[in-house]
Amino acid sequence: MTDKPFDPRPPHARQADPTGRIPPGQIVTEKFPVLTAGTPSITPKEQWSFVVDGMVDAPLRFDWAAFNALPMQEFTVDIHCVTRWSKLDTTWRGVSLDTLFEAAGVQPAAAYVQAFADGDYSANLTLEDLTGGQAFIALEYNGKDLSTEHGGPARLVVPKLYFWKSAKWVRGLTVSEWDIKGFWEKLGYHNYGDPWKQQRYRGIDDQSASTTRSDGLAKRIREERTKKR
Repeated sequence: MTDKPFDPRPPHARQADPTGRIPPGQIVTEKFPVLTAGTPSITPKEQWSFVVDGMVDAPLRFDWAAFNALPMQEFTVDIHCVTRWSKLDTTWRGVSLDTLFEAAGVQPAAAYVQAFADGDYSANLTLEDLTGGQAFIALEYNGKDLSTEHGGPARLVVPKLYFWKSAKWVRGLTVSEWDIKGFWEKLGYHNYGDPWKQQRYRGIDDQSASTTRSDGLAKRIREERTKKR
């Protein structure tokens, strides 16, 4: 497919997508736009680490070599950006989050995950949306190492949600019973981000995360993680 000109009509007035793959208000592109709030200082592979902590029985910590030794899979998925572009049939290679969560032993009361990344970026997600083959940590895109501009050396990919939830330069996952707002969510983006419901920004249909107890928990997690580095 090729890029289409922007259609100013509201989604309900546009022709329905016959494939059923393009959420309302999105335009398909062959390009892979680079959108970020700024590229942080990226940790080199020699110093890179990845952790799974929080409400797990056995917290995990990997260096680059150990993470690359985990079972890898190829994933072909459609992705959708909150800025209204969609890219179909993107191909990635990486580690399923199921592999990580099974190894860590997620505790029964856990319901949420905060992905954190270089540059103090974070994104909040539900555990339910990350399991069952729905999400992965990508190390390659289209058969090549993931470029820095697209989140390399490793990024989270959660195809069912708007792409801001797929944290670039990801360094770990914290499992929690609390929904801790991430970087963009605190700035007014929708707390969930379902492309099919056009959940772009916070509104009356937003199930807002706690901004009191969960923010305190987020601060304690950051402090503990800093001590371990």
